[in-house]
Amino acid sequence: MDDDLERRGTRHAVVIGGSLAGLLAARVLSEYAEKVTVVERDRLPEGPDARPGTPQSRHTHVLLDSGQQAFEELLPGFLAELDELGAPKVGMPADMVQLQNGRWFRRTAATTSLYTGPREQLEWLVRRRVLTDPRIETVGGAEVVGLTGDSSRVRGVLLRERGKDAGTQTRSLEADLVVDASGRGTRAPDWLAAIGAEAPHEETIDTGLAYATRVYRAPEDDTSDALGFNIVPNPDQVYGAVVLPLGGGRHMVTLSGLRGDEPPTDEAGFEEFAKRLPHPVVSEWLARAEPDSSVFGFRRTANVRRRYDRPGRRPAGFLATGDALCTFNPIYGQGMAVAALSAVALRRALADPKRTATTRVVQKALFDASRQAWDISAGADKKMPGATGNAMGSRAVDKPVGWYLGRLQQRYGGDPVVGAAFRSVLTLTAPMTALFAPAVARAVLFGPIPWTPPEPPMRREV
Repeated sequence: MDDDLERRGTRHAVVIGGSLAGLLAARVLSEYAEKVTVVERDRLPEGPDARPGTPQSRHTHVLLDSGQQAFEELLPGFLAELDELGAPKVGMPADMVQLQNGRWFRRTAATTSLYTGPREQLEWLVRRRVLTDPRIETVGGAEVVGLTGDSSRVRGVLLRERGKDAGTQTRSLEADLVVDASGRGTRAPDWLAAIGAEAPHEETIDTGLAYATRVYRAPEDDTSDALGFNIVPNPDQVYGAVVLPLGGGRHMVTLSGLRGDEPPTDEAGFEEFAKRLPHPVVSEWLARAEPDSSVFGFRRTANVRRRYDRPGRRPAGFLATGDALCTFNPIYGQGMAVAALSAVALRRALADPKRTATTRVVQKALFDASRQAWDISAGADKKMPGATGNAMGSRAVDKPVGWYLGRLQQRYGGDPVVGAAFRSVLTLTAPMTALFAPAVARAVLFGPIPWTPPEPPMRREV
């Protein structure tokens, strides 16, 4: 793991996976390598179409503020392109009717925003920008089935063609650096073991959360100025709902429940499930809206973190990023932002004049880029009933911090100062320490619980 990536020279880098994490990693590596090859199991579409390998694209995706900033750093002008395509932008809390911990949020001035358009549209924009670089090429319709090299260094990948006419033969593709961005279902731990290296320890927390999604056209008689709804589950109320605009008058509706009480994927069952929510506002909206798609379910929502950052018998020349490194319960909407933040971390680690860019140093930077998102999603999920996994343990500091955060959440929806700080942390634009800033701490420790609306606030506060 001690080879200097820059000293040795990266003539050819291979990125496994052509999704957002892979494309953005390729964008950064093109600044250092003579050639970057992106290997993708699917045939990459030319337009804003879904890929078979991303079934989750049928479900709600948001791009957090931190992700917006990272995309703009990596691909200047990217947000303007999103705006030109009409991607909806939802200001929080002004544009959202939100219920959390039994309280409706005040719809005060927005302090953060979410892009909520189709994932395939955003991915297409990234593909269009990244793949115009002549240093980046793609190999589509092929899957990586192993690594070449040994326990000291990875020297490439083994490829097998996919498709009805493909055989079982493999071919090797040599590389000075291999980056695994193959996603939640990565096989890299097996590949590393096969060349005599040590697979990473995996940390997991799984609530058994499942969700189902359907696209609707908004009711014609809708008089609210809200752009969406968010019913947030918690240990005492386990049902959730998110309604967000896709553009063109369409909204994506996602309903969620826990293991053994999953939302159905048939039309009648889906809308009946919405009646389990703690308030009928979403169910009533669905009854007046026009369905515009089938219902699709998703069940693989465990938080999984692979500890490549820890010492072990692992080879130089191999990195993991995106969901292949750390994958979160998708209900928190962090994945696209973390993919972009990881690419920014990759760039900064490679360019840092103060530290030698060894594989271990760069991998640690990628791990750090996902740490806060993990702390948020895993920290919340371990409190849910029925949660399982080997990362469920608590620390001595968890009890006093949990007490403080409990008081903070009582004030989050009604106090604009506390709300702004909490949203900055949830959207990964500020560190956890922002929750303990003096003005926030005074309100949390000494301030009264502020007023919040008794019913869904269907209009913004003036």
